[in-house]
Amino acid sequence: MSMRLGVIADDFTGATDIAGFLVANGLRTVQINGVPPAGLDVAAEAVVVSLKTRSCPVEEAVSQSLASLEWLRARGCPQFFFKYCSTFDSTPRGNIGPVTDALLDALGEDFTVICPVLPVNGRTTYCGYLFVNGVPLAESGMRDHPVTPMTDSNLMRLMDAQSRGRTGSVPSTVMDQGPDAVRAALARLKDEGFRYAVLDALNDAHLVVMGQAVAGMRLVTGGSGLADGMARAWGGADAAAAAAEGKPAGGRAVVLSGSCSSMTNAQVAAYRGVAPSVAVDVARCLSDPGYAEELAGWAAGQPVGLAPLIYATMEPARLREVQARFGAAEASAAVERFFGALAPRLEAAGFDRFIVAGGETSGVVTQALGIGGFHIGPQIAPGVPWVRAIGRPLSLALKSGNFGQERFFFEAQDMAD
Repeated sequence: MSMRLGVIADDFTGATDIAGFLVANGLRTVQINGVPPAGLDVAAEAVVVSLKTRSCPVEEAVSQSLASLEWLRARGCPQFFFKYCSTFDSTPRGNIGPVTDALLDALGEDFTVICPVLPVNGRTTYCGYLFVNGVPLAESGMRDHPVTPMTDSNLMRLMDAQSRGRTGSVPSTVMDQGPDAVRAALARLKDEGFRYAVLDALNDAHLVVMGQAVAGMRLVTGGSGLADGMARAWGGADAAAAAAEGKPAGGRAVVLSGSCSSMTNAQVAAYRGVAPSVAVDVARCLSDPGYAEELAGWAAGQPVGLAPLIYATMEPARLREVQARFGAAEASAAVERFFGALAPRLEAAGFDRFIVAGGETSGVVTQALGIGGFHIGPQIAPGVPWVRAIGRPLSLALKSGNFGQERFFFEAQDMAD
């Protein structure tokens, strides 16, 4: 089985997001967690390497991304995709710009696209401005993100601030004219000295156009909408067969929620009204070494039925109070350490289906469970598939904060039954 696409993703849920779209378009896909070991070989048409480099030091993000690129190149991969969030989560220092520059340099390329769109989930770009459900990025819930607050909606300015080159734009009016027009626009921008081009996308038709237009580019960057368009352009594969190896296994589920996004808040509110649930106490995360053991015991003692929910999700006002009391970085780190301690205790207690909300939380849980890779299964919601650990009877649903609808936690369990 020849590898067609190698993806380097900057967080775990972003990796499963793009992998789900590739499988839905019929590509047999494996996700590897962390920089792949040199001796590891996999049989897949697409390999997604999931890193935890979205908000780590720039040098670390670049180093891990380049190591992943070299592993993919050594296995004959012809095309590469740097995957980041559809809300362009980053800071004025990075890490999207520095990683993109490093990958371009390593491949001997000097031009690529910037495309963090996913219309099915309300992420669109118009005249280079990023919108979330029709609202400019800087006016959306991302403005209050605890780690990467997004206070500008202009992707050209955001990219220029953290990279070595200039960013141009291909507007939606060109997208409407088809792939040849887009290729011509990209060529003009490159000739004019631009290093990056933001691609507008307002609908699924634009995804197909851009997927065809970037077919010859060695490196592309963006969200899973671009990958969806690329995979659709290839066409002709069996989606059900591609998803078969990742169908959920096991029997007892638990829901862990660390995201404080607006959608996850709605999902937690809808679920905890009818399911056993407990809120994480940040003070005890900081001071009580037995806290994770206590909540694992609580979850194990719940009756069979709806999965128990353990959540650190809170509304923005409450989040600001917690951050003011404990410090934003320290509170976030304490909660993630708690989930990292909790996950293996839950597995030991007999839980083998983990439904996790939040990119950072998903990464911590996956690492704590010692899972090296996944087979990608069927999608619960756009960008959120079930995945099954390679060689172990563990299934996970790893959800980015704002993905899914209010009944996502219910829907995930319904699909697994």
